[in-house]
Amino acid sequence: MNTNLSFSVPSQLETDCLVVVVLDRAEKDRGEKDKPVVTVESSDDAVREAVKDVISSAEVTGKTFETTLLHRPAGLKAKRLLLVGGGKAKTFSAAELRKLAGAAVRTLKSKSIRSFAFVVPETAIPSSQGLRAIVEGAFVGNFDPGYYKSDRNEKDQKIDALTIVVHGDAHDAKAMESAMQTGRIVAESQNFTRDLVNEPSNRMTPTMMAERAKKMAAEVGLNCETYGADKIKQLKMGAFWGVAQGSDEPPALIVLRYDPVGAADKIHLGLVGKAVTFDTGGISIKPADGMEKMKYDMAGGATMIGAMRAIALLKPKVKVTAVICATENMPSGKAQKPGDVQIAMSGKSIEIINTDAEGRLVLADGLSYARQLGCTHLVDAATLTGAVVVALGYVNAGIFASDDQMYERFANANKQAGEKMWRLPLDDEYKENLKSNIADMVNAGSRWGGAIFAAMFLKEFAEDTPWIHLDIAGTAWMEEAKPWIAKGPSGIALRSLVEFVKGWES
Repeated sequence: MNTNLSFSVPSQLETDCLVVVVLDRAEKDRGEKDKPVVTVESSDDAVREAVKDVISSAEVTGKTFETTLLHRPAGLKAKRLLLVGGGKAKTFSAAELRKLAGAAVRTLKSKSIRSFAFVVPETAIPSSQGLRAIVEGAFVGNFDPGYYKSDRNEKDQKIDALTIVVHGDAHDAKAMESAMQTGRIVAESQNFTRDLVNEPSNRMTPTMMAERAKKMAAEVGLNCETYGADKIKQLKMGAFWGVAQGSDEPPALIVLRYDPVGAADKIHLGLVGKAVTFDTGGISIKPADGMEKMKYDMAGGATMIGAMRAIALLKPKVKVTAVICATENMPSGKAQKPGDVQIAMSGKSIEIINTDAEGRLVLADGLSYARQLGCTHLVDAATLTGAVVVALGYVNAGIFASDDQMYERFANANKQAGEKMWRLPLDDEYKENLKSNIADMVNAGSRWGGAIFAAMFLKEFAEDTPWIHLDIAGTAWMEEAKPWIAKGPSGIALRSLVEFVKGWES
């Protein structure tokens, strides 16, 4: 999708459709039910005049995601005018604007409209922030998961061109262009992640994932190293190999390095991703119902690959290394069994209670390897537990942190990114569940607090390195389409990770 910046008066812009946000500025008085007070987020008198009748008729309420399409709006050069409701003005934010841009794209492309212009709201948020949010939301909304439909080309519904209309003058052009470019890089990287997650497991094996990472790295100037079973065994990654040994598909250890000139010597961020390209559960096999979605069990690893793409293009002055452990988890005569003991790279022994608790095993060795590579701060991401979905549903991802200062950094980045996450505890009392009669620890404990148990397990391998764990099991896959995003992979956590890395520059 081509993106362009315009400082034109909205009503004078020739476009297939002009999109304007409307907000409800009503305030409740003495507990009485308030009536909508709808305002158009543009100071252009011609735009306000064109929508006066439809607003006064109460057809437009400003309710979030409400859309009203006007054809041949009087006084405008645009062929159409789309009003998109942003909800209450007092709670409107860049995060909401991002979703509105996605909703506008999904509304217009369903009507075979190929290009449009979006007016940045003038009063709600800073223009550069709004511009970036619109670009990010539009790209996310434009994503199409139907890769393998035979009539895809006939029914191709994509927006080809987006113009963002900014209030101001050409003196602001440089800052606005920078914001637009940043939004484009982040959004394209998020969709790159979604591309990886969307692929079926026969078209996204560990080897194929490594090849995609290599190709991307060559395009953006990252160093990429990929290793197979021999290296995994050489590194004594017994936990990782225990998961991989049951599959005929070879595993892949993917290492992406970003080491810019001028980066501080004392800070080396490590991004570790779980990439189980298909998870049957192994010998502790999953129920058949819904197992087809287990192609998405590599979403954490895909997120780290996508984040590294964005980091390479945005060029923050901080050293970052990503470690992605890619494998299948399959039942076979070679597969590990409940009761087996594996020796992790760190030397810790693990009694395998449940072979479906495999993600924490690959991450355990990934975290140890990142530490060996010199990473001073660690973040891992994984579709790790169903228990986090029980705790937080499909709305928030779970955050666990061993270091409060690092958590505050990530929470600030998360707020800027507009992604929903919720911190869960890591109290020492939970460590009791790790105990094994035969080994240093078990890989699966009580069903109660399952997401916390998994995080406590990983904490043993982060050791004294400041560490954050993101359990994205409930948010990496959209169970149903939303107004702003298609059903399927979401790309959750990429925006927060990019903001988190950028934050270490200062």
